[in-house]
Amino acid sequence: MNYPWIAIPETSIPRARNPLFQHLLDTYVSESNKVASTWKQFTDADLEYKPHVRSSSVDQILRHQLLSERRFFGEFLGTPEPAPDQVLPAVFTMDSATSRFVELVSARLDFFARQPDGWWMETVPFFDVQRQRIWIFWRRVLHTAHHRTQLTVFLRMLDREVPATYGPTADVSWTGADPTNSVAAAGRR
Repeated sequence: MNYPWIAIPETSIPRARNPLFQHLLDTYVSESNKVASTWKQFTDADLEYKPHVRSSSVDQILRHQLLSERRFFGEFLGTPEPAPDQVLPAVFTMDSATSRFVELVSARLDFFARQPDGWWMETVPFFDVQRQRIWIFWRRVLHTAHHRTQLTVFLRMLDREVPATYGPTADVSWTGADPTNSVAAAGRR
């Protein structure tokens, strides 16, 4: 897939201490790039938008994303993180939130790359249970994808372009895109 904008290029991804764990860094960057691309589709005028009275607003989702990643990674995985009151940009705009998100993701990469095998497999506290660090890491990536999906639905409801994430969308396609939308496509080898 070719993206018109990439927040963190592949050349900026450090090499994991153990190549078997490189996929964690590569996937974390890929998913984070998709989040940043989704955020860039919103304007400052959209920050208070929410499709339903019980829904979170765009602003609330972005703030939650920034703060909850800081908590997941800092509290449960031990990454060096800024103090909680230093996570959110002083002036909260779409551009400042997106820039801060990319900055925080980028700062975690070297830490993750340096970790030995045993560190990833160690069981640590996670809220009120115990989980391996690798499990917590993947739970965070999935949590991030959940919020990105919320925002792509908001974009559609605002009649905005939805960026490609794992393949073409109704708005974005490219030569060679081969979505699986039929039984015949599902049967290809």
